[in-house]
Amino acid sequence: MMKDAIKNFPSQFSWQPKIFGIDEFPKYKRFVLSGMGGSHLSGNILKLLRPELDFVIHSDYGLPKLSKQNYKKRLIIANSYSGNTEEVLDGLCEAGKVGFPILIIATGGALIKIAKEKNYPHILLPDTGIQPRLSTGFGLRALSLAVNDKKLLRDSEKLARMLKPSTGESEAKDLAERLKNKIPVIYSSTDNFAIAYNWKIKINETAKVPAFCNFIPELNHNEMSGFSEKGESDNFYFIFLTDSDDHPLIKKRFMILEKLYKERDLPIEMIELQGKNKLDKIFSSLLFADWTSVYLGELYGHETEKIPMVEEFKRLIA
Repeated sequence: MMKDAIKNFPSQFSWQPKIFGIDEFPKYKRFVLSGMGGSHLSGNILKLLRPELDFVIHSDYGLPKLSKQNYKKRLIIANSYSGNTEEVLDGLCEAGKVGFPILIIATGGALIKIAKEKNYPHILLPDTGIQPRLSTGFGLRALSLAVNDKKLLRDSEKLARMLKPSTGESEAKDLAERLKNKIPVIYSSTDNFAIAYNWKIKINETAKVPAFCNFIPELNHNEMSGFSEKGESDNFYFIFLTDSDDHPLIKKRFMILEKLYKERDLPIEMIELQGKNKLDKIFSSLLFADWTSVYLGELYGHETEKIPMVEEFKRLIA
């Protein structure tokens, strides 16, 4: 199922999202995205692509602690792939009580039920049975419509033809072999941190192993000190996600950090983002992360699709 979902991933970009429950949806310039887990990963990507957008991502109960003025004319987007995420439902309830404008994005569940009962505008995501972490194509398309970014809708639709999901599969399998019995640590530039974070989540949920991420230059001021003593960090394996568009000084920092880590016998994988444009770079890298995670999980004998510990936690907290 996981491998089929990866192979079919480009088709998500041919999906045409539609806003139901309203004849003409107003245009907003300020947004709060309420989402947890895989349901906010597409929001991270939107922020990467549109850093100038006033788009606050909230992954918690309730709503962000913004001023009343800051909330003026701000759309609250309640985003949950399942439609049953506790924290998102709590934020939706708070937004409804104070009368904020609301848009719901989900495949179904309680969120869509509430949307229909209260006549909230909503986008119904395709329910294809995949895990939320594999739905970033659907998510980005839905959010592009929510923020009225017609150019991003047009550009992302091209990925249905542009992305080649099998490209890099054998290289990802080889990388998984090198990652076995190691703890992956993924580094990127600040601009590309959404990609590194997506890598981490995919390894956590699919391979069922610890993984961590950080960004340059911040980590040069703290985290790297934790790996300064030779022989005391043998369980880590570093993945550097580099980009030809990175700032020249970021590129220099990657090179110097590579030198320092290698002098301490720390294994490093340099992976340059590749693609015809930014969108292609992002999602080609995420497909590579998916393949790496699947093969790493298989090496451990783990079930790669489901997330039983998350489901167990949900049962216990209910």
